[in-house]
Amino acid sequence: MPITRPSAADVRFAIALTIGGAMGFASLAAAQISPGAPDQKAPPSARVGIEMEGDAAMDRLRRAIERRKAEPQAGPSELPKPTEAERRRAFEVLRSQAPSPAMESRARKAMEAGKDRFAAERAAMAKRLEQALGLEAPDMKAVADAGPAPAATGWVPVLFASSSMPTATLRTYAAQLEKARGVIAFRGMPGGMTKVAPMAKLTAEILRLDPGCEGPACAMRDVQLIVDPLVFRQHGVTRVPALAMIPGDPVLPYCEREDESPRAGRVVYGDAALSGLLEGIARLGGKEEVRDAQSRLEGR
Repeated sequence: MPITRPSAADVRFAIALTIGGAMGFASLAAAQISPGAPDQKAPPSARVGIEMEGDAAMDRLRRAIERRKAEPQAGPSELPKPTEAERRRAFEVLRSQAPSPAMESRARKAMEAGKDRFAAERAAMAKRLEQALGLEAPDMKAVADAGPAPAATGWVPVLFASSSMPTATLRTYAAQLEKARGVIAFRGMPGGMTKVAPMAKLTAEILRLDPGCEGPACAMRDVQLIVDPLVFRQHGVTRVPALAMIPGDPVLPYCEREDESPRAGRVVYGDAALSGLLEGIARLGGKEEVRDAQSRLEGR
């Protein structure tokens, strides 16, 4: 086989191929040792530099925090202290301000409006109290303007009653006692001594002339109702209705009574009309005691 010599073109092609292969191998090696590759580590000198830079940054941050803590902290309510010149100027400005008639007028009007509102609220409270007690407005005014009641003379018929009695029976006794100028006494209040509303409602139901009337304008009978457990105990009353003729004024408050207040000499029991109870006291020897009450009851 004959041996041929390579031509110049063949030599140039071989050289180019060799150079290209070398460059490819170099690129592959660079990619394998690139710092950004996930499976390769930075050279030891670069890692040490990064650690040193991180330590220095942490030291700077720690020193900044310590300096911040060492600085005095001003509270939210702390105000800068003015200088003497600033204080003097402030007082001079206040003294130079002329009084404002408009502001004084508004202040006076506000004060008058406050007085009017207070008076209106007081009147509204009085009205609610009248409605709770079932009294008319003139009656409340009469109670407020009334002076001490004159001391009663003679004997006063006192009917001992209870809230458990039928309202119709209590209304009948109230109509009769109004003529005889008597009093209805209860041992306690329905619902307990701390609750006034049930007793006020019962009082209104007993004393209204018209049982169907509602509100503070209803006309009432002129009969006193008292809650007095002491008078029950003094007379030994254990059941109702009962009647006693008590000398003096049985409606006096405890603080105005004497230690030994007058007591009735006789007590009669029974669900009878007031005239029958008065007659029973008369039969027991109390004719003198019941004379005036019987005369008034009969209209003489």
